Amino acid sequence: MTSRTLPARLARLGPLLAAEAAAEAGPAGADPRDLEQAVWLRLLECGGPPSESPARWLRDAVRAEARGFRRRGRREVPYDDRSPRVRAAAAVAPSAEGEVIAAETRELLRAAVRRLPGRCPQLISALLSRSDPTYHQISRELGISQGSLGPLRSRCLGCLRALLRTEVELPQLRGTQG
Repeated sequence: MTSRTLPARLARLGPLLAAEAAAEAGPAGADPRDLEQAVWLRLLECGGPPSESPARWLRDAVRAEARGFRRRGRREVPYDDRSPRVRAAAAVAPSAEGEVIAAETRELLRAAVRRLPGRCPQLISALLSRSDPTYHQISRELGISQGSLGPLRSRCLGCLRALLRTEVELPQLRGTQG
């Protein structure tokens, strides 16, 4: 293969690459142009597609690059310095008012948990524990089978939700004032 035939072969692959990249980009969460560029780079790094089946090589390369985009998309977290989470993490120390409100909220939650029926107070307290025990540790501590913890947790959280709903005043919907 001469250097003159490679550009001609690449030019013929352009429309196929564009179509394949457009088809794979959506599910991969990538821009089709980024996918095309990655495949062009791969193609140039290896000296061009094999002469026996360049279309198949191209399709396989597009799919491989799309898998890479999906994999990286699952691991990467976009940075947005305007997000509330980033601003909260950037704060050096919480305000005194914020600390008081957080402490009162935790105490109200603990008081509501203590009023739950049956084994719910022990289970919810274990789940809220700072030591972050596993289901196995909680089941051993409470003497409950590990398979029963999920359904029991669900029922206890339902009871807690109902209890808190009656205690917390929901904002009233108001019409517009005119």
